[in-house]
Amino acid sequence: MYKKKSLGQHFLHNRHYLEMVADAASIERGGVVLEIGPGEGALTSVLLERGANVVALEKDARLIGLLREKFAGETFEVIEGDALLFDISNTLPKAKKFKVVGNVPYYITGALFKKFMSDNLQPQTLVFLIQKEVAERIARSKKESILSLSIKAYGTPTYIKSVPAGAFVPPPKVDSAILLVSDISRKNFKNKKHEEKFFELIKAGFGQKRKLLASNIKNLLGENYSSILQNTGIDLKARAEDVPLEMWLELSKSY
Repeated sequence: MYKKKSLGQHFLHNRHYLEMVADAASIERGGVVLEIGPGEGALTSVLLERGANVVALEKDARLIGLLREKFAGETFEVIEGDALLFDISNTLPKAKKFKVVGNVPYYITGALFKKFMSDNLQPQTLVFLIQKEVAERIARSKKESILSLSIKAYGTPTYIKSVPAGAFVPPPKVDSAILLVSDISRKNFKNKKHEEKFFELIKAGFGQKRKLLASNIKNLLGENYSSILQNTGIDLKARAEDVPLEMWLELSKSY
């Protein structure tokens, strides 16, 4: 089937890597899995073989009929729609526990993480095939970013495996990687207000990358910003990328 460039479609059919995605998600028989962008159903087949109840979300209308025919009689449902507009709570109300997997378009990676990890109904586990460089920045880099901190605030990211561009059809211009985010919850936040303040702070902290963190957030913290930072253990000459999650969480309790 002709791939739509506008949807960032790069289908993965390599069985080795598909099995690794399922392994990373620790698929259990009878468990609910929300698959983002099933495409032609290669990963879907592996998930179903392992006994998962799969709800697939596919934006490309041309693939809906193919998927329904291919998996007729299986514990499978496909919904035509945009993952970024998907109403999780109303579609999976009975699934108190579910996992999210997908080979996702590079250009909406950050938005998809935000969508699923900050929703009122959070998945237990999330496994995405994403751009290798992005996966490395999230799970391996010593420098933080808004994306890495946003993910670590809710769960534990683990770089599972690099996937070469040649494993996809058509091949993308860069390599990919399997990224697992496990133990997803809101345990790091005291309440909704704390959660909101945390994200307000990191957004401001990374607002102007060339400036020191203190300069970027002093308007939020007020005239006592220097003592607040020092009481949290943050150096006044630190940059946002050098401050670990624990300090951001503590700081967001303090203003």
